[in-house]
Amino acid sequence: MVREKGIDRDILMSVIEETFAMMIRKKYGMDAKFDLVMNMDKGDIEIYLEKTVVEKVENAATEITPKEALEKSGEELEPGDEYVEIINMGKDFGRRLIVTAKQNLNQRIREIEKDNVFNEYNQLIGEIIVGEVYQIRHGDLFVIHNRRELLLPKQEQIQRERWRKGDTIRAIVKDVRRGGPSSAPVVLLSRSDPRFLERLMEIEIPEIYDGIILIKAVAREPGERAKVAVETTDDRVDPVGACVGMKGVRIHSIVRELANENIDIIPWSPDPVQFLGRALSPAKLIEVELNEDSKTATVLVSDDQVSLAIGKQGQNVRLASRLTGYQINLVKEARDEEDIELIDFRDEIGAELYGELIRSRIDTAKEFLATPRETLLRIPGMTPERLEHIRLSIEREFAQADELLESTAEKAGVSLVTLRPGQTADLGEIAADQDGVLHPVEEQADGEAAPAAEASHQESGNNG
Repeated sequence: MVREKGIDRDILMSVIEETFAMMIRKKYGMDAKFDLVMNMDKGDIEIYLEKTVVEKVENAATEITPKEALEKSGEELEPGDEYVEIINMGKDFGRRLIVTAKQNLNQRIREIEKDNVFNEYNQLIGEIIVGEVYQIRHGDLFVIHNRRELLLPKQEQIQRERWRKGDTIRAIVKDVRRGGPSSAPVVLLSRSDPRFLERLMEIEIPEIYDGIILIKAVAREPGERAKVAVETTDDRVDPVGACVGMKGVRIHSIVRELANENIDIIPWSPDPVQFLGRALSPAKLIEVELNEDSKTATVLVSDDQVSLAIGKQGQNVRLASRLTGYQINLVKEARDEEDIELIDFRDEIGAELYGELIRSRIDTAKEFLATPRETLLRIPGMTPERLEHIRLSIEREFAQADELLESTAEKAGVSLVTLRPGQTADLGEIAADQDGVLHPVEEQADGEAAPAAEASHQESGNNG
């Protein structure tokens, strides 16, 4: 039982002693005096019932007459002597009491097993375990580890991963919950938790394991993209370069484990403005206003940088917000829209009218909008209705780019304000709370915003 159940030998011995003590008290009464001798090596168990010899019995559990003692042991005893009886378990206890004791013993052992499982995995919370997928049910994975059944729920998986029975899987222990009276503890695993990425980096990067490089913050969208802020305790060590490794060999193995999750490694900074600038890379910021009370940051970016700041489906700004702990609001400094060649609207204009416009030296959408209405109407084939239709098509094309950015920002939970040419970039008025302080983003000697040190690696085909 010690070997198969994984129970401590001394604990098992005490449980067995308590079980036999329960049997004796049920059979002979709660006041019964007894001595239980167990040999755990040989499996021998002896029970001695102790009674006092008296002339008249008042408590049968602890007293016996000389006549009864003579009949049972063949020994003549005087009142006041101690009588010791060896109990025959098979004969004296009876089948019903033995079955009850067996049930009690099994229940106690199950409770000990459940406590052992809970304590074992409770100490492993946040650590990686390696198991085998043995069952898939409604998207949830049941994993065998050290002959224990662990649960990897669907919401804790990387969604685009597909597993089959028998696959070896790595995950962290996220939580351990005690089960009901008749069920074992539930051990929850996760591959989507940020701590899983941290532990993988500890395994693959010796400097992190040794404490030379510290992981300050992690933000993930599992299977898609992650940002990791790192800091070095040794100025001679480049934290980003050490994490990436020669030709990306270190980060490459982590990327493969996480289903080609794009990982950005950025250097942490105690200056929140500089850290925000690095977290929002590759976008270059113009100004940042922080409000420490509400933990919000209002960020001014140029028109050509706002899409980089927001990122694909809002990923970049969303991850930067989680990484830094600030709610980020973007302010776009709009410039004149980029012009569009008139040939892009050839279907709306028509081939013949398009040719007439080109001959009239109107080659772009902006040139068309800037040309007086009277001049356009003098072009052969142009009518007021066609003129209005073409103008609306061009204006709609210019507006769609802004609408797309605003929609993406809204889905990412970020407010996007546009400053038109000529407006003053007063972030204090734009921010919800005007108590923040305006900070220019750190600039290099040439006057351009310093790009955040970033390492982005994604496996694609044969490239790492």
